[in-house]
Amino acid sequence: MIGGKKKCIGLIFGGESNEHEVSISSAKTVFQAFNSEINKQRFTVKTFYINKYGDWLDSDLSEKILVGEIENITKKQGVSNKERINFLEGIEFQNVDIWFPILHGFNGEDGSIHGLLRFTKKPLVGCGIIGSSIGMDKILMKTIFSNLKLPQVKYLFFQNEDLNDEGVKKKLINEILEKLNFPIFVKPSNSGSSLGISKVINKSEVLQALEKAREIDPRILVEEGLEVREIECGIIGKSKLLTSEIGEVKYESDWYDYDSKYYSNNKITIPAEIDSEIAKEIKEIAIKSCRALNIFGFARVDFFLEKSSNKILLNEINTIPGFTKNSMFPMLWKASGLNIDQLVAKLVDISLDL
Repeated sequence: MIGGKKKCIGLIFGGESNEHEVSISSAKTVFQAFNSEINKQRFTVKTFYINKYGDWLDSDLSEKILVGEIENITKKQGVSNKERINFLEGIEFQNVDIWFPILHGFNGEDGSIHGLLRFTKKPLVGCGIIGSSIGMDKILMKTIFSNLKLPQVKYLFFQNEDLNDEGVKKKLINEILEKLNFPIFVKPSNSGSSLGISKVINKSEVLQALEKAREIDPRILVEEGLEVREIECGIIGKSKLLTSEIGEVKYESDWYDYDSKYYSNNKITIPAEIDSEIAKEIKEIAIKSCRALNIFGFARVDFFLEKSSNKILLNEINTIPGFTKNSMFPMLWKASGLNIDQLVAKLVDISLDL
C-alpha cells in the first residue's frame, strides 16, 4: 500500500453511447475485482454511473446498479443538462485518487472523458486524449497504419457524403465495385462492439449497408473481406509496453458481430495455435501500432491471419476493451499470469508509474 493509505478508485461507467449496456457489464466485473479480499487492502471504490441522457448519478445510486439492487436508470434526472450550469453538480468526487473510466464508445473511448478528467489533475487508468480519439476513429487509425506500411486489408473511406443524392450513391457504389472484391464490410468510423457494421456479399446490399453505418457516423469505412482467423493481443504498460499471450476467437456466426461477441458461446483458444514466429511478429506489430497512436495504459489489438497465406493483417486497436465475462482482454491476461484482481491492480500501478 502506498503511504499506508488506501487509494480511492473513481469507476465511471454507462454513458450516452450505443455500448451503454456493455459498459455496465464491464464495470460490474471491474468493481468486483477491486472488492476482492486482496484489493480491499489497497483500494476503495467510488462509482459514477452516467445514464443514456448524460446525467451523472451519485455514488450510492451508481453502486446499487453494479450490485444489482436497482435497474439501470435511463430516464432523465430532474433538470436537463443543457439547463445546468455545472453538469457535475451534486457529484462528490473530490476524494477520488485515480480515475478508472470504463466507458465504451462515444463520449468515453473517444477521448472525451479523458479530456474532462484531466482538469481534476488526478491520474487516470488508460491512455490519453490523442491515443483514445485516434484509436476510436477507424479512418484516422487506418490512415496512420498505412503511412507506416503496417499490413492491413484493402479499404476505402467516405466522409460526409449525401446518401440522399442519387449521383453520390452511384459514385460511391461504383468506386466500391471497382476497387474492392466481395464480400466487403461496411463500418461507421466511430463505433465499437461491431455496432452499425454490415457484411455485404453483392451489389444490391451496398446502399443499405452504407445507410446503416451512416446512422451512427457520417464517416464510413469499407473493407475487403478475406478468409481469416480472428487473432487478438492484449497490451499493458506506459514507458514500456507488455504483450499478453495471443488469443484466437472462433465463432459459429457468419462473422464476429455484436451477438457473437456478447451472447454466443465462442471457442476461445489461448494461446492461439499459431507458429511461434508469427506470434512474435504479431506482438511486435501490436507494440508498434500502439506507439504510433500514442496508446498506453491498456488496450487490445485485433488482427486477422489470412487462412490461405498466414499473412498477418492489423485490424484495429481498442483503447477501452470490454471486461465482461465474455471479453477477451481479461482472458488474455489471465492466461498470461494475471487474474482479474491482479490485472485491475496492475493497471492502477501503471497509471501511477509504479
